[in-house]
Parts: sequence; C-alpha cells; structure tokens
Amino acid sequence: MLYLSTRGHAERKRFCEILLEGLAPDGGLYLPEHYPHLDDAALTHLRTTFNTEGYGALAFEVLSLYIDDIPAADLKALCLKTYTQEVFGTEVIVPVRPLEDGLWVEALSNGPTLAFKDMAMQLLGNLFEYELARRGEQLNIFGATSGDTGSAAEYAMRGKKGVRVFMTSPHGRMSPFQQAQMFSLMDENIHNIAIEGVFDDCQDLVKAVSNDLDFKIKYKIGTVNSINWARLLAQVVYYFAGYFQATTANSQKVSFTVPSGNFGNVCAGHVARMMGLPVDTLVVATNENDVLDEFFRTGVYRVRGSGDTHETSSPSMDISKASNFERFAFDLLGRDAALTQDLFGAQISKNGHFDLSAHPHFSEAASRYGFASGKSTHAHRLATIQDVFKRFGQMIDTHTADGVKVAREHIKPDVPMIVLETALPIKFAATIVEALGQEPHCPAKFEGIEALPKRVQLMQVDVAQIKAYIAQHCDPA
Repeated sequence: MLYLSTRGHAERKRFCEILLEGLAPDGGLYLPEHYPHLDDAALTHLRTTFNTEGYGALAFEVLSLYIDDIPAADLKALCLKTYTQEVFGTEVIVPVRPLEDGLWVEALSNGPTLAFKDMAMQLLGNLFEYELARRGEQLNIFGATSGDTGSAAEYAMRGKKGVRVFMTSPHGRMSPFQQAQMFSLMDENIHNIAIEGVFDDCQDLVKAVSNDLDFKIKYKIGTVNSINWARLLAQVVYYFAGYFQATTANSQKVSFTVPSGNFGNVCAGHVARMMGLPVDTLVVATNENDVLDEFFRTGVYRVRGSGDTHETSSPSMDISKASNFERFAFDLLGRDAALTQDLFGAQISKNGHFDLSAHPHFSEAASRYGFASGKSTHAHRLATIQDVFKRFGQMIDTHTADGVKVAREHIKPDVPMIVLETALPIKFAATIVEALGQEPHCPAKFEGIEALPKRVQLMQVDVAQIKAYIAQHCDPA
C-alpha cells in the first residue's frame, strides 16, 4: 500500500515512512492511493473476528489492509498489546449501549485519559516505539490540542523509548481537569506549552514547524495530531466494532453522529464507509464554532479568526480550521490535487474561505458520501444532559450532548443511529454541575488531580520561539 499527498507531491511512501512524518513535504495530508473494498464475505469475516477474538484482533485485520511494511505477526502483537481490558476497563473495549428508540451510544472513553483520543493514541505510542527501535532512531513529537489529544498523547508516550513530546494548547481555554491531566505530568520526555491564543493558533504553529523541512529533518519532528494518517487509521476500527454490535447481518445499515471540530473523528467514518461498511449517514455535530456545519449546509468553507472562535462548554470542539477536512475535500473533488492545493493553500491563505456551492461535486457530499450536519449551543447541551439523565439515568459529557442533540434531528426509521461518545463527564465537571446540580463521578486514579503541582511553559504565537524551545531540549540528528 502506497500513500499520496492531497496536494499532488509526486513521491509515494509506505506506511512506516508517513507514520513518523506527519504532513507531506508539500503541506498536504497523506491518504492511501486507494481504499481497500470489503465485500460481503470480508465483512462477515471481520464480524466473526470481532465476535470471537475481540477488538484487538479486529484492529489487526483492518490495519493489515493498509500496513504491509510491518510483519503481520508483529502488527498483530502490537494490536493485542494495545487493546486490553486492563487498559480500557472492559473486554469489549468500545461497548455500544441503547439510549432511546433508534439511538445508541458507543463508549470510546474508557481509556487512560477518559477520552476517545486514547483509542488511537495508545496504538500510536506502541507503533512509534516499535518503529523507532527497529530504526535505532528518536522522534520529537510536536502537537496541538484543544483538550483531549494532548493528555492522550502524553499518557501514551510517557516512558516510551526514543520519544519526546512537545504539546501546545490554548492558554486558559481547556477545562481545569484537562489542564491538570497534562500539566501535572513531570516525566522528562513531556513538555507542555500553553499558547496565548486559540487552538487554531496552536495548530498553525504545528504546521509551520512541519513545513520547515530543514528543521523537521534536523530535529526529527513528527506529529500525533489527526493530520497523522496512522492515528486516523486506528480510529476507523471502532466504526466497524460499533456496526457489528448494532446489527446482526451485513444487509443492515447504521448511521453515526460524531461530535466534530477538526474533522478527524468523522473522517475515519468516511474511510470506513469508503471501504464498504454499510453506513447510511455520517452526521457531523458541531458546537457554536460551526465551520463544518456551514460547509455541509452551504458549500462555503470559512475559517474564523481567533477573535471569532467562541469559547464554549464543549471546548475540544472550539476549532475553526478543520485540518482533516482537506482529506474529505480531496475525495469529494475526485482526488483533484491541483484544486485541493488551490483551495487549502492559496484561497484559504488569501481569502480565508472558499466556496464550492456551485461545484458539480458539492451535492455528492450528501448524495454519494452520506454526510449531514447540525449545530448545538450551550443551552442545547444543558437541556440534553438534563433530559438524558432524567429519562435514562445516564450522565453524558458536553461533547456527547452535542452529538445526541444533533443525532435526534437525523434519525431514520429502521436505521440505528450511533452517537460516538467522546469523553467522560468528569472532564467537564463545571457544566455537569450547572446542568444537574451534582458532581460527576471521578475515577479514583484522578481524585485530587486539579490540586497537583503543574509544569507548563507560557508562550506567544511565535514560530521562532517554539523552534528555539524545541532545539534547546533536543539533540539534532
């Protein structure tokens, strides 16, 4: 399996090369040259594998379709090592539970940091350690987080041989619990950097450093953000697991609603659907930062500036530049790399937006690729959290509440709607208390975490300052 850039770079690479690389040299994102297609027999095999051997074995089967430069026995061992009951608290790993007629919730937040990012990050940590040991190399991970990616990455990489983590986050814009999870880590290979700005500023810093090829090579810079194909690929697996739990036959279809800011989580669903998973609709649920909802409704992709990015009670979605969206746009536009380069390079840089409303392929976002969207506000979140708790005795976090609210607007008869749970309520306790008047449950291992000492560097949105800090704490190649 070879991988190409969405912006047309001529070089093709194998999985382990892009695992450690992040962005393509031309600033594009990597995608496989083609998506493997699963017929009925292949789907039945995957269903049987999941039902009899479990999630780790399913992960191996799906990943092996895309990874041919790691020996099969090693890849399977990495998958089985990653997805265990000890790490994720349940043998099923991602249990699907009914909420109400036609609506299900897939629990993705049973991992070490209580958020869905653990599903991919735990595997990524093991893949990095394996490949770096095989090469005798080191990797300096430079990432950005709006709340959950950072802690998931740091918990996955702490203690890993040959790996350092430099994680940026928007200063003061994460919940106290999210900040404590990251900033209380004292491991020598973990560096937290709070940026005076919003998440998109952090993401721009990551892209700026990644696009400086000389610096990237000299200091062995990689990324764990969802611009890394390996992370997105790992997320594809739980769409299959959710589907197999909600159906009994491959003739049945399901829909998924995905709380989304950076488009990585739902892009994995797009990949699963392209592979032949019987998905009817992929519903993108946004909060007040509705750049994605606006696109799917109007065809206009309009990036917001820092001053127009709302600070909300579902802060992991406070994103106004969805970097993974480029992957879907590339597919939507018939894999036209020149047009993708123009849209996401020239037009975004010059105008801050582009308009596909008149493009002949725009209507296919819904008709061919199954996308729909919706928006949720703080008032909606409070009402949804209250309703779900009162009627069903279940406590959901703010992002999952966005998902449930929007999912209810898109349910079809006889098509199960699965909402992807994104985090446990304790990560956003203040809003839960506002909604329900009570504190959410806190796992014993995190009790008192907000009172722990913290280690974090505060910086401006300054690429030179970031590079200097990385260089100060790394050995050049």
